[in-house]
Amino acid sequence: MPGSLEPLDLGVQIPYHFRCPISLELMSDPVTVCTGQTYDRTSIESWVATGNTTCPVTRAPLTDFTLIPNHTLRRLIQDWCVANRSFGVERIPTPKQPAEPGLVRNLLNQASSLSNPYNSRLSALRRLRGLARDSDKNRSIISSHNVREILINVLFSNVNSANSSLELNHESLALLVMFPLSESDCMAIASDSDKVTYLSNLLFHSSIEVRVNSAALIEIVLAGMRSQELRAQISNIDEIFEGVIEILRNLQSYPRGLKVGIKTLFVLCLVKQTRHKAVTAGAAETLVDRLADFDKCDAERALATVELLCRIPSGCAALAAHALTVPLLVKTILKISDRATEYAAGALLALCSAAEELQGEAVNAGVLTQLLLLVQSDCTVRAKRKAQMLLKLLRDSWPEDSIANSDDFICSEVVVPF
Repeated sequence: MPGSLEPLDLGVQIPYHFRCPISLELMSDPVTVCTGQTYDRTSIESWVATGNTTCPVTRAPLTDFTLIPNHTLRRLIQDWCVANRSFGVERIPTPKQPAEPGLVRNLLNQASSLSNPYNSRLSALRRLRGLARDSDKNRSIISSHNVREILINVLFSNVNSANSSLELNHESLALLVMFPLSESDCMAIASDSDKVTYLSNLLFHSSIEVRVNSAALIEIVLAGMRSQELRAQISNIDEIFEGVIEILRNLQSYPRGLKVGIKTLFVLCLVKQTRHKAVTAGAAETLVDRLADFDKCDAERALATVELLCRIPSGCAALAAHALTVPLLVKTILKISDRATEYAAGALLALCSAAEELQGEAVNAGVLTQLLLLVQSDCTVRAKRKAQMLLKLLRDSWPEDSIANSDDFICSEVVVPF
């Protein structure tokens, strides 16, 4: 291979042997395969994962898929990064090595063995959790060792006894929510009233982390099964709505708490027959109060949940009673994403259809301009349809000097008949 230097856009040259032969990018975790060639770990793992069994450079068969860290090369790359810091090159971090499968097996055996001392089991779970946090690779290794069954057994052991709040249970819960569950796992939890009751009780634990992890597992279970009957059974529990909404209300709730809370509330509200329980628990007011705190994806879920609540009379009434509902929905249009715009327009349509006094409120909040921009934008067809219906509904509420009452608007094709 040539030992020359290749120019980068940064205005600095990178040594050829510092580049991964697959990605041609600077290696951050160089590893050597059985043929003696070195690659960046993520690149060679992707190469093998797609079914390739030969070395990309030599084309020789890979008789051993063990990846050996090239610490010497990695240190040379780090030194080079430091030497070229003035050119904007950042030093690559020292990567954490993937967990050894043997170590994972031993830790799981320690955690699941009832004959092991309590502190030993707890220590094993904590170490597994630390490994799972380190990388996707570690989570994949842990997941391949029947971790779900082990953790479910530990989590729900002694749920009816005074020991059901042991730290061992909480640690297994924190680890379990880091892995997807099969539908059979979800149904096994959902069909056991003792397990569901235990999770609902954890929603009121003194630790915010335990509460959030409990909500996360409830969301995973609800989203992971198709049984409408079991989903309705869980959604029929008042305490679950109250606990989840309290997580959203908690001003000290860290970002993960908001994310888990809105995901869980959304999936709970998908069950129409129990949606009124969310309203009773204060979902409408809480969603409006916290809307500005969500990131893009979570704001979309929050607005979707608002639209779901607008489909029942009590939900409409609760949202209409909040002074900021209409102004916030109007402001949201075309501000966050196409989906968010669609949900906001749908919620406004439902609210203005249910309460005539809200029509004037929407107009005063500037909905006319927002809707006219929306129907001419590249937004979704559903969003445009909702906007057109809302424009027609609000026609009598426009100010006399507005464009909506002008001859141009009457002749316009912006609002089309259905």
